[in-house]
Amino acid sequence: MDHNKLILEMTKYYSGDPQRIQHFMKVYAYARMIGEMEGISGEDQEVLEVAAIVHDIGIKVSMEKYGDSVGKHQEAEGPDVAREMLESLGYDEYLIQRVCYLVGHHHTYHDIDGIDYQILVEADFLVNLFEDKLSEHAIESALKEIFVTAAGIRICKLMFGV
Repeated sequence: MDHNKLILEMTKYYSGDPQRIQHFMKVYAYARMIGEMEGISGEDQEVLEVAAIVHDIGIKVSMEKYGDSVGKHQEAEGPDVAREMLESLGYDEYLIQRVCYLVGHHHTYHDIDGIDYQILVEADFLVNLFEDKLSEHAIESALKEIFVTAAGIRICKLMFGV
C-alpha cells in the first residue's frame, strides 16, 4: 500500500520539527528494507511499515504532558494518537490494533512477539545508535542483545564497522 498520505500526515503532525520527521523517515526506510530482506509476509510488512512511520507519535503528547520523551511515556501516549490518525486515513481495524500495540511497546525490548515488532525495534536502534552518537561498546552491546534478524545484524555491522 502507498503510505504517502500517512507520511504527509506525520510530517504535518511534526511540522516545524525536521529532526522528528527525519527520524521516522529513516526508521521507516530501515524497517522496510529489513522486512523485505527477511522476506516477511505482506501483512506483516504492511503493519511494520505503518508502525515505523508512526512509532514516535507519542512524543508530542509526552512532551506536553510530562515535559519529556521518555520511552514509557511515549508508549503510554502514542497508541491513542496513532489510532485517531490511522482511522482518519481509512486503515483497517486489524492493522490499527497491531500498529497501536507496536507503538505502545516499541521501547520494550523483552517478550518481543512477532517479526514486525523485532524489525521495528532493530530499525529504531539503527537510527538511534547514530543519532544519539553512542559508543562502540554500546553499539556492540545492542548488536548482541537486541538484533536478531540476519538483515538487521548485517546492516548494523556494515553501518558502524563493528
